[in-house]
Amino acid sequence: MKKFVVLSLISFLVLAFGAIVYGQEKAPVLEFKASGWMDVITEYKMNVVQPGAGTSSFGGTSTNDVVYGAPPAYMLPKAAGGDDQAFDKIQSNIYGRGRLKFDALMGKEMSGTFQFEFDSTRWGERVPAGSTAQRNYAGFWGVADRSALELKHMYFTFGMPWIPIPTTIVAGIQPIGIRPAVFMSTDGPGITAAFKVDPATIKLIWAKALEGRDWAADDDDVYAIEANAKIQTLTVGGYYALFNWNSYPAQAEVAGAAPLYRSNVWWAGAYVDGKLGPVNLNFDFIYDKGTIEDRRNIPARAHDVDLSGWGAKVNVGFPWEKFLFGGTFVYGSGADQKKTAAIPLPGAATPWATNTTKVGAFLVPGGTEGSNTNALIVDGGGINRGNSGFEPACDRHGRSGFGGLWIAKLYGGFTVSPEFSTRIEGMYIGDTTKNGNTIGNALTAAGRPRNDSAVGWEIDWYNTLSIYKNLSFQFGAGYLLAGDAMDYAVIGAAAGTNKSPKNPWILVTNLTYSF
Repeated sequence: MKKFVVLSLISFLVLAFGAIVYGQEKAPVLEFKASGWMDVITEYKMNVVQPGAGTSSFGGTSTNDVVYGAPPAYMLPKAAGGDDQAFDKIQSNIYGRGRLKFDALMGKEMSGTFQFEFDSTRWGERVPAGSTAQRNYAGFWGVADRSALELKHMYFTFGMPWIPIPTTIVAGIQPIGIRPAVFMSTDGPGITAAFKVDPATIKLIWAKALEGRDWAADDDDVYAIEANAKIQTLTVGGYYALFNWNSYPAQAEVAGAAPLYRSNVWWAGAYVDGKLGPVNLNFDFIYDKGTIEDRRNIPARAHDVDLSGWGAKVNVGFPWEKFLFGGTFVYGSGADQKKTAAIPLPGAATPWATNTTKVGAFLVPGGTEGSNTNALIVDGGGINRGNSGFEPACDRHGRSGFGGLWIAKLYGGFTVSPEFSTRIEGMYIGDTTKNGNTIGNALTAAGRPRNDSAVGWEIDWYNTLSIYKNLSFQFGAGYLLAGDAMDYAVIGAAAGTNKSPKNPWILVTNLTYSF
């Protein structure tokens, strides 16, 4: 009896003490934070295009969805000339972007995020004729109150209880990226889960690229896993991403209509980052493999298109006091134009009048961005948010950045003061596309693509000045000694009439306020 009374008393005290402690714990308090940035960018250039679809007065400013291909027609030489052509003419423009992010924090375990984006692609812009679009057109004069507000992100993040290892879940419309310098970066709806198993971190990704008809197997899904571990001074990692698209491409399909094609393509990569002795080391290797299949209801079904390409990038930097010296080598496999149309779909004809059967170019997934960080002129590296370069926009799986190119670069940087640093880069850029060129579209007298090897020599200069803690000014320039692989066929002239552009160059600035 005494034992029962004593044990009961102890149990009561434990419960009472626990209740007191619990009662003293404060419930999580909502903390609301705002952050963001805005910039103003200027460009003064010749024969340098804006990559991707763009929203200039000409509409798209670079070629879409291709594994090779010249800039749009207004950037190419014309037999009869014309004032509407930009070939060999100086262009200048100003534009800006802003992002506003709101975070609702509920303790350390839970948060919700909204991020909005505001864009002006050209100060003084007007909506193209026949269009009522206002997205990206914030830079109107006199009537600047455009509907240019865009929802960028809407997601919540929470730590998962009951699991013995630290686990973080992110659900909603969120940034989704894996090694953007070589692979992909995008925004979209999905769920990600990150697990910390020392010394490794494992991340699982599922995303919905397209929700077609609810009753049909026409959805597009993305599945990916990434894992890395810290091994002494190096971070070693790898990833696998499967783009299982029953409707291909996701962005081009008409709602409610039967899909024309399907694709099942995967990417696998490995990387190393960190210090190896006195040098900084970054290494990436990535391989893509899969098929594009015909789903059209036609008697003679076109052959499937096989995809198989690869890319690699290695950077070695040697810091010495206020200096940084280094070199970078980049390689992206190219297509064979005898086997591959510029937009490689089943049944598509190549420039050699053959049927598309295989794509050997290094590709990035449709609806994503990535791998454009190497050269200011050729693939949009730095200062202007990647808004110069010859890489296409890809709703389909297509070339981006260094696909179809190889780059050998040397660079040197100097930190002049805590507020100012400068860097210069010199590189040779080669062409890896077979039986044709990656960027140029020069033809032989027989009307076939000309095969050249030299895109040219590019030199870039980058500078960063901190005016205040939250206000930075970047400025720089790029110049390309264009090689034969940059020659263009003259529009309206006989086959074999080609023209070399004047050497492309650009002067660019970026003033950014962050808060």
